[in-house]
Amino acid sequence: MRELETARLKLRYIREEDTQQIFECWASDPEVTKYLTWNAHKSIDDTKEIMKFWLDEYKKPDRYRYGIELKSDSTLIGMIDVVGFHNGAPVIGYCSGRAYWGNGYMSEALAAVIKDLFASSFDTIVIEAVDENIASNRVIVKNGFKLVASRTEALSEQKPDNIVTINSYRLYK
Repeated sequence: MRELETARLKLRYIREEDTQQIFECWASDPEVTKYLTWNAHKSIDDTKEIMKFWLDEYKKPDRYRYGIELKSDSTLIGMIDVVGFHNGAPVIGYCSGRAYWGNGYMSEALAAVIKDLFASSFDTIVIEAVDENIASNRVIVKNGFKLVASRTEALSEQKPDNIVTINSYRLYK
């Protein structure tokens, strides 16, 4: 993984000193985590715990995890990463602070990650979004992904009572 840049963003490694910003900007916000597989962090300790895991994962050669930073003022506004692999294809996940929604930042970050993954020899990219999350589905389609399937199930093991329709998208090189 290398750091990436767009017109307005720097996609960089997250660092331990980002913990407070991650907690305050998006990890503790139930509105941000509403459609994510994990619950909002109740305390900074929750964020510290996951940060240990995230930082340790950088040791893996197939780890793509970026903090999304505004070039204008170096504010960390979100994250985008490969959350896993499906039949060898990277699966992308992302989130950002609510204050930064609607500015095209996530679409810009996603486009940069797509370009990098295709340059890294992947020929298919997978992404999923809860059907109700209209804005996220819009970002995905705007970046050229095609809807290939939808399924209804629990959002995640952490949210077993949250039954949702999940849209599965693919993008081919």
